[in-house]
Amino acid sequence: MEEEDPDIHTTSSNDSNDEVMSEIHLGCPPSHMAPYISRFRLYSPHLNATGDSLGSLCASIIEDKEGDLDVPRRKNRDQPTSCPLLIQHRITSSIPSVGLQVWKAAFLLVDFILHQFLTSSDFSNEVALELGSGTGLVGIVLARFAKIVFLTDRDAEILDNCATNVQLNRELFKCDNVLVRELDWKKSWPPIVESSEMRYAWSSSEIHMAEQASLLLAADVIYCDELTDSLFDTLECLMSRGSEKVLYLSLEKRYNFTIDALDTVANGYLHFLKYLEDEESAEGSAAELSLRSAYFVGKRIDIKQIPQYVREYERGNDLEIWQIRYVRSMTT
Repeated sequence: MEEEDPDIHTTSSNDSNDEVMSEIHLGCPPSHMAPYISRFRLYSPHLNATGDSLGSLCASIIEDKEGDLDVPRRKNRDQPTSCPLLIQHRITSSIPSVGLQVWKAAFLLVDFILHQFLTSSDFSNEVALELGSGTGLVGIVLARFAKIVFLTDRDAEILDNCATNVQLNRELFKCDNVLVRELDWKKSWPPIVESSEMRYAWSSSEIHMAEQASLLLAADVIYCDELTDSLFDTLECLMSRGSEKVLYLSLEKRYNFTIDALDTVANGYLHFLKYLEDEESAEGSAAELSLRSAYFVGKRIDIKQIPQYVREYERGNDLEIWQIRYVRSMTT
């Protein structure tokens, strides 16, 4: 999105009625009431093992470095190409509606997904479910090579915006395999099967399909302790049913000064870590953990090994990706 300046700071507040802004959106038009469509670019100078570049993600429609559409007759296979991604979003929002904005952790997760696509077949032909999809950016990219992708969130306005983004990218990313569905973490899984006339309602067959998903995704959903608690309640219900699943969760640590600590602390991040057993320490304390019926094991991924395919954000030191598994004790 050429209009944007990467040097922007998030405006935060504890008041849910106040407006906040993602760092991604500086440079967008000042009118924040209407949705704004940004064109992000997914760059790749690399070829994967089959000789495909990132351009193959976009149904052979790619852009040159000036942003013009480029027909697929390029002879110089080493020349970097870019793939356009159109996302409708708000420039600011209230805290309950932050899913209407694009956040840096979503771009990081897209980088991770694209790197997996270009270097392996791990995510190919998988059934995937994204929690807290927001604009749908992550799932839309994944849909190009996954079997089925469920994009889930809870607010009607967010779901409508997500569905709009699926339509905006349907031709380029072949999004016929994307299902936008309502999922409220404060309600138990599985969701209630509603009338088919309700646009984002689940059918019983879709619930079964989601429980057989092997891949779960979430981006920038760690910012409120209450929602983090609800997220892990949902994860426990979802990951304990059907096939074995792995969650890839990207986040940005956000700091606040606290009187108790007399320091700037990322409390939301620390609360998130309380749910996880470190993968290495879990191996060392297997006997103790076997007394518990189930637990989550987390492994932080080294993002320095992941190239930056999306240029419209700065990673900094506070972005992370976690691989999370749900482990059921053998004694239960």
